[in-house]
This record gives sequence, structure tokens and C-alpha cells, in this order.
Amino acid sequence: MFDKVWRNARLATLAPGSAGLGVVDHGAVASHAGRIAYAGPEAALPSPGAAEVIDCAGRWITPGLIDCHTHLVYAGNRAAEFELRLAGASYEAIARAGGGIASSVRATRDASLERLVAETLPRLDALIAEGVTTVEVKSGYGLDLANEAKQLRAARLLAERRPVGVTTSFLGAHALPPGSDGDKDAHIDHVCNEMLPAIAAEGLADAVDAFCEGIAFSPEQVARVFAAAQRHGLPVKLHADQLSYSGGARLAAEAGALSADHLEYASEDGVAAMARAGTVAVLLPGAFYFIRETQAPPVALFRSHGVPIALATDSNPGTSPLTSPLLAMNMAATLFRMTVEECVAGFTREAARALGQLGQTGTIEPGKWCDLAVWSIEAPAELVYRIGFNPLHQRVWRGQ
Repeated sequence: MFDKVWRNARLATLAPGSAGLGVVDHGAVASHAGRIAYAGPEAALPSPGAAEVIDCAGRWITPGLIDCHTHLVYAGNRAAEFELRLAGASYEAIARAGGGIASSVRATRDASLERLVAETLPRLDALIAEGVTTVEVKSGYGLDLANEAKQLRAARLLAERRPVGVTTSFLGAHALPPGSDGDKDAHIDHVCNEMLPAIAAEGLADAVDAFCEGIAFSPEQVARVFAAAQRHGLPVKLHADQLSYSGGARLAAEAGALSADHLEYASEDGVAAMARAGTVAVLLPGAFYFIRETQAPPVALFRSHGVPIALATDSNPGTSPLTSPLLAMNMAATLFRMTVEECVAGFTREAARALGQLGQTGTIEPGKWCDLAVWSIEAPAELVYRIGFNPLHQRVWRGQ
């Protein structure tokens, strides 16, 4: 007996090895105990019966969307800095003057755990309203043990307050905390020797991230963080080659990172290293757009070397206050010249791959979580083509 069957649908299964989006016309999906029990042609649907049958009236079903790079938990906002950028100030100049990440650190440290959750829930609700069923949430606005842990606890609480999968990344190596007197090595010592062991012991992080950039941390410092993460059995990710070339893509690949993210200045040797390592490229068009970057990530190199490409909102207060995966898809298509197939796969299958969760979600295949998005569209291109329009008909998380 199936729990539910969605019939009379067109499926974009995104199944690996299938052509294009893995389209099944006249398809059906059946669930049992929160997982997909059948996905394929309705004519071949087994007939043990179902407690509930939903007629999709010809609508499209995709995997539930996955936002695999966000900084969703924070307090306050940085609208004033947005005004400064409109007046010509650069992101680097604002950061060096004590704005940028530092201003979000101050607000986040001042907020209680419950306040952080309360401020984050509307942002999470916006993602859920566009079909997101899994979201990654980073810390990085605490920059000391107590406040990094507070952010990650808030992220864990989101999964208790909403029907959504939440995966967390510890980003203690995001920026220098207030009062550090510019001593980056001392902060990295603190991250590796005190913060990360405590975070790992409490089970607050599913991965460890870092920001490799001139205004953040050097490849050598990041390598120390990666070594510490690996000692604690945690996979790594990296903010790499966003504002300048630092060799971040190669560094991520050499560490066996799940993903390298941003990548506007990635070199061909770094992309080739990512391909060999199986490291996913996570592109973040919201940040590219918002800080008015001019050098797009090397999408052609990712394609030619066979590097999987994921997309994410990078939702954060300073450089991508974006809570719309649908708009992010349109940005990726218009700014990076990505195809419809790449954009849809980027927020489903490849996003799951970037989180190390492709075995559980990201495609419509038997055995995976029954996380679906049902869309009132005539073709998947509408998900990428439209701006400011949400055609979500129904969101399904673990069969419900």
C-alpha cells in the first residue's frame, strides 16, 4: 500500500544518466514512509493501492529545490551599506572601514537565540514558498565560540519549526572578529584548537567552510582549518576565488572539498583539479549581481572539464539579500548564460551533490526522500524565464 500517489503529471526526475531533465510524460510518483516508492510512467505504476491519490492535472513535478549555500541566520540588516555602494563605495572599502561582515557580527552577537530564530524564519519561509525542501545554513557572524554555536543552534531549531531539511556549515574562518588587532593567525588558531573541536563535539556542524580571499584568509590559513576539520571527521567547503584569484579552487580540490563556491576568478588548472576531485562548483549569481561584479565565473571551463554546477541564493545581509531561488535561476541564465537544464539541475541534483546528500535527495528516484515541487507550468523553462512570478502549486516534504 502506497501512502500517496501523484498521478497525471509530467516528471522532471533529474535522474543521473537520463537525458536532459529526465522527463517522463504521463508520469506518476508514489510515496511510502516519507520516501519515493515509485517514479515513472503512470501506465507502469504498481497497483497495491494508495491511501491518497492526487491528480496533478498535467502539472510538472520536479525534485524539491535545494538551496545549498546560505548565511540565513543573522540579526539586523545592511541596507545602509547598500546605499554606500550605490554612492560608489566598494565591498572591500566598506569591509576595511568596519562595515560588511563586522557589522553583522555585532548585531548577531547582541541577539538572543530566540531572536535569531525569529528573524530568520521569514527568510526561510520565503525559500519554502518557492519549493525549497532542503537548505544549507552557515555560521560566520559570531566569530567566537559562544556566538558561532548560537548561530548553529538557531539553524538546527529551524528544522524543528518548519518542515524542511537543514544542513549546517561552521564558518568560523569567515572574517576577523572585533578586537583581533589584525592577527589572522591567532584567529585561525582559535578556530582550529578551540572553536571547531567544541562545535564538532556538540554535533552542531555537518561541514566546515572558510573564506579564502585577500580581505579574509590566505590559502595557508585555510589549509590549517581544513586539516582540523578532517581530524574531526567533517567534510569541507570553500568560498573561493570570488573577488580575486587566490588558488582557492585548487585548494578546495586538493582537500577533497564537497564544493568550491563563487569562483569568479577560478583558473583552468583549479577547475581541472575540481574535476579530478569531484568537487562541485556552486555559483552564486545573487552576490555577483548585488555587488556589481564584472567577471563572471568560467562556466565554459566547468562544462568542458565536466565539473558539476550547482546554484544557490547565497542569502546573506550584505552581498546577496536574496530569498528567491527562482530569481537566482533567472540571474544564472541571464548573467552567466547557463541553460534551463543547468539551472534546474543546479537547484536540485547538483545542489544535493554539493551537500553530499545526492544519495538521499535531489532527484525523483525510488528510495530517496519524497521531496517534491509541483508546478503550474507548461514547460520547465518557465521556472527560469519568469521574473517575480511563483508558479508553485504544491510543495511536498518527505511525503507530506
